[in-house]
Amino acid sequence: DKATDPSIPEENWECIQRFCDQVNTDIEGPSLAPRLLAHKIQSPQEKEALHALTVLETCVNNCGERFHNEIAKFRFLNELIKVLSPKYYGTWSSEKVKSRVTEVIFSWTVWFPQEVKIRDAYQMLKKQGIVKEDPKLPEDKILPPPSPRPQNSIFDTDEEKSKLLARLLKSNHPEDLQAANRLIKSVIKEEQEKSAKVSRRVNAISEVSENVERMDRLLENYKRQELSKCDQETLQNLFQRCEKLRPLLFRLASETVDDDEALAEILQANDRLTQALRQYRQVVGS
Repeated sequence: DKATDPSIPEENWECIQRFCDQVNTDIEGPSLAPRLLAHKIQSPQEKEALHALTVLETCVNNCGERFHNEIAKFRFLNELIKVLSPKYYGTWSSEKVKSRVTEVIFSWTVWFPQEVKIRDAYQMLKKQGIVKEDPKLPEDKILPPPSPRPQNSIFDTDEEKSKLLARLLKSNHPEDLQAANRLIKSVIKEEQEKSAKVSRRVNAISEVSENVERMDRLLENYKRQELSKCDQETLQNLFQRCEKLRPLLFRLASETVDDDEALAEILQANDRLTQALRQYRQVVGS
């Protein structure tokens, strides 16, 4: 109650830390705490709900694997979803609270990539139109990483940043927590940019493969003079689209110079594309 007191404007970090300590000390703490926090997050008082969300995120950082396992269950995730859903509390929850809840669930999809239920819950919110787009996390938002981090944590690839983050999070100074927050955000942003590049590459290679296969089939029919007028237009459109894909592949190749395997896939796709375009010019031109 003290850690989420709606009458205080700022977070009571002393009480929040004591709450986390109690979760770690009490054998039932990791299973009881999420239920208590869910009740507070659903509070009609905006400040109480926002404080509870800060407590929740601080527990994620300080209360270990048993707490992580509890928040990754549908039983708890559903309580957060109720705050967003118009079928439950979404009609009267404040936009600030709903925005913070969305940020929390989204941040967990990054920090707990192995937790399928969290990802499924977030994707469901997007499919239902409750979440329109991935949130951009504000600079003043505390976003602690899980502790201990999962083995495939994005910090494991950079030992220097990992050590710096560990030192900042152990500090009791607010400026160090803010520095840790900024560091986490920058790493997540880098990871999201990497994911976006991978997605662009996969989509482009897939489109090349699909278009080349369709062109090959239509060209065979064209050679046999079995192509309808409609299919001839389709073939021409495919040729034009494939021509536009070439500069995209060159751009992707320039972004992927540090990944030999990915670069090989792009070059292979470019070879197939070049061959298909040459074949079109030879067959249709003649």
